[in-house]
Amino acid sequence: MTQTQPPRETPAPQENALPRSRTSPESAGQAPGRPSMGRLVGVDLARALAVFGMYVVHIGPPLSATHGIGSWVRYLADGHSSVLFATLAGFSLMLIAGRFEPKTGPAGRQAKARIAIRAVILLALGTVMAMEYGGVIILGFYGVYFLLALPLVRLGAGTLAMIAAGLALVMPQLAFVLTTGLSESVQQSINAYDPLRHLSEVGVLDLLLTGFYPALTWMPFVIAGMALGRMDLSAAAVQRRLAALGAGLVVGAYGSSLLLAGRNALRSTAEDMPSSGGSGAASMGSGSMGNGSGPRLSYSDLLAAGPHSGTTFDIIGSVGVAILVIVGATVLMDRLPRLRRLAKPVIAVGTMSLTAYVGHFVAQSVLSTPAGTGTQQSWVPLLMYVLGAIVFATLWSRFFRRGPLEHLLNTATKPAKYVR
Repeated sequence: MTQTQPPRETPAPQENALPRSRTSPESAGQAPGRPSMGRLVGVDLARALAVFGMYVVHIGPPLSATHGIGSWVRYLADGHSSVLFATLAGFSLMLIAGRFEPKTGPAGRQAKARIAIRAVILLALGTVMAMEYGGVIILGFYGVYFLLALPLVRLGAGTLAMIAAGLALVMPQLAFVLTTGLSESVQQSINAYDPLRHLSEVGVLDLLLTGFYPALTWMPFVIAGMALGRMDLSAAAVQRRLAALGAGLVVGAYGSSLLLAGRNALRSTAEDMPSSGGSGAASMGSGSMGNGSGPRLSYSDLLAAGPHSGTTFDIIGSVGVAILVIVGATVLMDRLPRLRRLAKPVIAVGTMSLTAYVGHFVAQSVLSTPAGTGTQQSWVPLLMYVLGAIVFATLWSRFFRRGPLEHLLNTATKPAKYVR
């Protein structure tokens, strides 16, 4: 996941760093006279919620073993937490490329170089982690998203929003056609020449089309986040419009799906797919419209909107949920200073979301924590991981500007300053 400073320049969940109060507008790519980047503390809160959502999916009980409020928490985490990550990743790309105005000249080329370096590192890290934890790791997919987003970093909010909408309408149908016609023998032939596939179970074909978070159907989330990044989230008028838009997308997409596909339209597919394998890796539904290892969709299934179904209705509704979370977190942190102070430990997790994301997989292996599969029935492990992440992030942020992995990632991208 996934995941930002000079700090603020890092993509979620991979990159964050300083608390906003330590970030100058200039260091974050903000034009003089613009609202303080301190207002972006709400974005860090949203990142933390995305991290905890991933914890719910990977460590908490499966949806089939929950009831009441627990079922709602598990259902909302399925798919929506990873979508929130992807949307925030797009937002963070704009912090690198220039928040309100795109960087141009040498600065613009350096920003693109930083994004490209991050993409390569995340792809490499995701591949290494997939060797142990399987296709559930989102970081390699992030690397692909960033590379595909490079040509778009200078576009305005309106243009980016239209591109995201167009992709949401077209790509699920294209993915369905491609995967339906992609036989297992063809996949095996492609994978035979794929070096990434030889290293792990996530190859180029998985990254683009048949994996858990395929770029073909997940780029709308990233581009929608890029559009949000070009907007002034501290402005009340913008907050109201985005809240109305998010609510409209949720009601329109999920309501239409229910009308067209019936009461099972919103059923989560997160537990339909076989386990991704690896110690500590939970099974998550694929957004790939079916592949050789899982059930294929019929044309009627394109009307569904459940988490990880990968349909147009799912994409539009999930973008709406992500917008509501981001705007809601921003408004709460902006207008309730007392709550903002109380939420500092949680916000600290959002500033080092790459560390928190990778760390919970490593901890699962070291501690042999049961994953969120049919054998896991207790919420206690999840609560312990959430508490552990909060304590670690709080203590670390008192002494260091960036999380451990965020610091390494920031250091690795420094050669970009030599680009002219």
